[in-house]
Amino acid sequence: MGAISEVKTIDELGDRLKNYMDQASINQVRRAYLYAEQAHDGQKRRSGEPYVTHPLAVAGILSEMHMDAQSLMAAMLHDVIEDTDVEKDAITAQFGEAVAELVDGVSKLTQIEFASKAEAQAENFQKMVLAMAEDIRVILVKLSDRLHNMRTLGVLRPDKRRRIARETLDIYAPIAAKLGMHNLRIEFEDLGFRAMHPMRAARIESAVKTVRGNRHALLENIRFAIEDRLRKEGLVAMVTGREKHLFSIYRKMSKKPFKDIMDVFAFRVVTNNVDSCYRALGIVHGLYKPVAGMFKDYIAIPKSNGYQSLHTVLFGMYGVPIEIQIRTHEMDVIANNGIAAHWLYKSDKQAAHMSGQAKAQQWIKGLLDMQAKASDSIEFIENVKIDLFPDDIYVFSPKGKIFELPAGANAIDFAYAVHTDVGNACVGCRIDRQLAPVSTPLQSGQTVDIITAPGAQPNPNWLDFVNTAKARTAIRHFLKSREGNEAVALGKRLLAKALNSLGSDLNELPSNAMAELLGEIKLDENTLLYEIGIGKRVAYLTARRLINHGDDKTPAKQNSALAITGAEGLVLNYGNCCHPLPGDPVVGYISSGRGMVVHLESCANVAEHLNNPDKCVHLTWADNVKGDFHSELRIDYQNERGLLAKIAARLNDSGINIEKIRTEEVDATFGAIYLLISVKSRIHLARIVKTLRKLDAVLKVTRVKHY
Repeated sequence: MGAISEVKTIDELGDRLKNYMDQASINQVRRAYLYAEQAHDGQKRRSGEPYVTHPLAVAGILSEMHMDAQSLMAAMLHDVIEDTDVEKDAITAQFGEAVAELVDGVSKLTQIEFASKAEAQAENFQKMVLAMAEDIRVILVKLSDRLHNMRTLGVLRPDKRRRIARETLDIYAPIAAKLGMHNLRIEFEDLGFRAMHPMRAARIESAVKTVRGNRHALLENIRFAIEDRLRKEGLVAMVTGREKHLFSIYRKMSKKPFKDIMDVFAFRVVTNNVDSCYRALGIVHGLYKPVAGMFKDYIAIPKSNGYQSLHTVLFGMYGVPIEIQIRTHEMDVIANNGIAAHWLYKSDKQAAHMSGQAKAQQWIKGLLDMQAKASDSIEFIENVKIDLFPDDIYVFSPKGKIFELPAGANAIDFAYAVHTDVGNACVGCRIDRQLAPVSTPLQSGQTVDIITAPGAQPNPNWLDFVNTAKARTAIRHFLKSREGNEAVALGKRLLAKALNSLGSDLNELPSNAMAELLGEIKLDENTLLYEIGIGKRVAYLTARRLINHGDDKTPAKQNSALAITGAEGLVLNYGNCCHPLPGDPVVGYISSGRGMVVHLESCANVAEHLNNPDKCVHLTWADNVKGDFHSELRIDYQNERGLLAKIAARLNDSGINIEKIRTEEVDATFGAIYLLISVKSRIHLARIVKTLRKLDAVLKVTRVKHY
């Protein structure tokens, strides 16, 4: 594929526009150019050329996609607001509201001081998403702007070249792919690859030229054989060889040798209509033997970006693998220009090509949902990268609706693709009518039925295996909101206990005490309690400020303890060093950002903080403790065949889950087994220990504490 050609003068652009645009529209584009030329008068690019050559080149790229006059006018003016004294209102007055809004959306984003370049990139991308949501043409102009900048990278310092190339490969090339703009994506990837790794690119390019020259005759023989068979069958079609681009070869070289990559020949067959596509498929399958499992029908089930084509792999002459794509002329244009093809096909053909436009808008809506739920711009952009055009699978809902998901997606990803509420309430799934674990990777063609239950909630463990950004963002958003509510409740209890230890009570404080403190620290009451709950603020110090103790060293009373129920959720953690159980004497250690961590009173890790009310809170177990708690046991044994199976059977009979198991040989006769199990309480654990001690080969069972 050749690079999209570049225009050098406004007259050259005008001649190109005559192919698809009326004279009135061309005059508007010309007027925008003259306006930009005057606004940028005296400004130069780093290459020394007049600055207006850049917006002219951007408009030229858009003209190759047959974009409308407003898009080309915006391309001409896209740097005027940022780099000159011209205001948005002036552009509105001259060229209309639509062009001014496009220019405003595409203008280089205002430079803000960020903590890091990554944060700046993420913030800028967020703004671009918002602009895209207003008008999809914004991203098309932005991509064309980036393409011309990539073509002229050579004048920049090497470090800046690499930074811009990395950003292009990470963000802009995948966006072009997501919008189906194949030509743009290919050039982005090759230019980015050359800027990032010039030596590697040069070596691969040289090797490709050598191989191509050696195999030219074979390539032509295969192409002629396909063309000849199609012609004999009375089918009008154009057959061309598809060349692999450098970046694609480079990526594949991590999986297989260069020789194996170049041994595959690729062809494209372009026909007049859909019926001819399927006829051509049958003809080439009759000419060469197809490879089983390598046929994909993207005509019946288009990709999310509107891409349609038939893909097949054949064993060609001399056993050479042949990849073939079969599509119509219109499908070929859409495959190359993606969303931009919407402006090329209008009127009676418009409905057939709106699917790509609608799906692009749906993707952007998904980006806005993720943006609203992400905690910061860095998290948002990382989630977006997950979703930017991975390999796709297609699965069905029970009613036959098609859902496109990334390869490796599971039922949780599918549930959130259906609706966030379905994902949040998911408790299980059926895959092809069979019950299956929700973590099972889905395969194309499967039917997935999500089982929901009222009151069900996302499991934090889902984050370990979900594959889509939508699922990950929705789960994190739910957990954060739940954690927030739990942290506020715990913060209130901690503050009440701290006030009690100082001889006061939360309900008996003067009415203005809380208001004065909140005004002083510039927080609302919920935020204050949340910060206490997550350990960011110390309850004891806050209580002293509330009752105006200041620096007074009033001794804390030790007769009141905070009761814990085990249902405090994400803001109450249990120390892995001592594994406290209900019934054990315990204390709470305030850990900044983690909330409260419960330890045994005897745990060496909190010994030095026991008398520090800023760090430790005396705890007691409530009568209605709920939940499962981890405990680790060491079982010393004498060798006996099948002992591990007997231990597992005893635990299973007692309804105990084994979380982790490891063995340790002491010598040929004796050994030790370490078990991490879930129990209800200290009494429950004692019963388990008693049961295990009854086994003949068990010498001793002890509770393990890592301190």
